[in-house]
Amino acid sequence: MIARTHDLAAITALGIVFVLLPPQSLSLATLIIAVLANLLGGITPDIDQPTAPLWRNLPIGSFFGRIFGKLLGGHRFFTHSIIGVTVIAYLAHLLLLFLQPIMGSVNIDVVWWAFVIGILSHLVMDTFTKEGVPWLLPIPIKFGIPPVRAWRITTDKKIENWIIFPGLLLFNCWFYFLYYDRVIELLRSVTR
Repeated sequence: MIARTHDLAAITALGIVFVLLPPQSLSLATLIIAVLANLLGGITPDIDQPTAPLWRNLPIGSFFGRIFGKLLGGHRFFTHSIIGVTVIAYLAHLLLLFLQPIMGSVNIDVVWWAFVIGILSHLVMDTFTKEGVPWLLPIPIKFGIPPVRAWRITTDKKIENWIIFPGLLLFNCWFYFLYYDRVIELLRSVTR
């Protein structure tokens, strides 16, 4: 999947969780940082390739991208596994604990969960691609849905661009229409 599909999938997953399992308290600052963390989480597993959006937007990002790619075993290896998600989530939690004193009223638990939801949405979406995902590393088997590789999605081709991406947009419209009252209540609780 390409970055925009991963971004939309991450926001979709976060929206589902926030609407169906709303946080006890949610400040505007927490919501904004959680959305940004979610989008960052949605592209984080691709730090293992030098052409990832994260590296493209840094001045010497391609240099760091090549180093990280080699250290992490190449694309769709460590960062696309349960072990990789666990390590990245742990490091993100440590970073949030370090930043907490300067983040004021931001609920770092909500931000952390938003980040992890973004990462997991990335892996789920990549599971539908031809390459699959090595969920159970160190077992080097890449899992994909459907099990027949030929039936899976090719990244940045017609199925992704004309069915998956618009399908996610339509799903969001349907979901927010269906749960309109909950969304409004959640937004009202943010402004309090």
